[in-house]
Amino acid sequence: MRDHSVIEFSHLAASSKKSGKGVRSGAQSLSLLASPRNFLILQALSEGPKQRIQLRRAAGSPSQTTLSGDLRSLEEIGTVVGQRRNSFPGSLEYRLGKPGGELLFVAGVLERWLSAAPEGPLELGSEGAKAATRTLVEGWSTTILRALAASPLSITELDRVINPLNYPALEYRLDAMHLAGLVEPHPADGRSTPWGITDWLRRGVGPIIAATRWERRHGGVDTDPIVRLDIEAALLLAIPLLRLPAELSGSCRLGVDLTSAGEHRLVGAMVGVEKGRITSCTVRLQGHPDAWTTGSVDAWLHAVLEADVDQIEMGGDQRLARAILDSLHQALLRPEVECPSPSVRA
Repeated sequence: MRDHSVIEFSHLAASSKKSGKGVRSGAQSLSLLASPRNFLILQALSEGPKQRIQLRRAAGSPSQTTLSGDLRSLEEIGTVVGQRRNSFPGSLEYRLGKPGGELLFVAGVLERWLSAAPEGPLELGSEGAKAATRTLVEGWSTTILRALAASPLSITELDRVINPLNYPALEYRLDAMHLAGLVEPHPADGRSTPWGITDWLRRGVGPIIAATRWERRHGGVDTDPIVRLDIEAALLLAIPLLRLPAELSGSCRLGVDLTSAGEHRLVGAMVGVEKGRITSCTVRLQGHPDAWTTGSVDAWLHAVLEADVDQIEMGGDQRLARAILDSLHQALLRPEVECPSPSVRA
């Protein structure tokens, strides 16, 4: 079913023009984990402090210059801490900083997503995982995922709304996403082939959300702030994966409070449910839903990642609201649990 809001071309085009640095929330830390050497260094340090020679072996024996650059980058954002074991000048030892320990949680979420790859499990730290993760990040940062989350689109249609990329660049990225199993061609009556997102790509929202929370907690990476575009994309991608009890029906507004500088601003999605099936999903929040949820960005990140909704306000049919929140956690953080085929493509 096509999103009842259709595609807000002007909104999406304007948002892509204002993309700032062009690195959306979550993208930078996922890119960091996509590097096999970075992940192998963090994984080795999770076992305890290591000397430089031990880290070099764990990272696949790169050159000293390459290893120095990797460690310097990781130290700059606090994920790795270098310290002297004693007064001897050469006895430098490395350990995980607090941000590094929490980044391993993000790695765990990413690892679970990679393990469900359509062509077979991908191991984090491998070249295949690197390619899939970077393709996901590029689709997120270029707003391609937001556009396709609303409805399957042809390259020509994407070209109208993705301003930073020209037609050949879009064609190249869609080819890469298809090769990675993130998008697939849809049947069409016309000459242009619409491209739609796969369920595996939908579950890729989990790593993006985990990475976004890490960046908000620890900073140190140069990314754009969370905006309406990010929230809409995440919800439109994830909602079709929901698995709800068959006795539940009604509408629910999922609201994220983007209040800033004293201006109240609620963004999110309106979801329709009939006998446990998702029947509609739109980013237009008008109307009077049977249930509603509201919370800050951080409250939503915590609810989805930790299944803890204490910071989320709920009203109306709270059973429906709670079931949707629980199902979001289940679908994005436990991809090994089989979800039914989505009944709506928002």
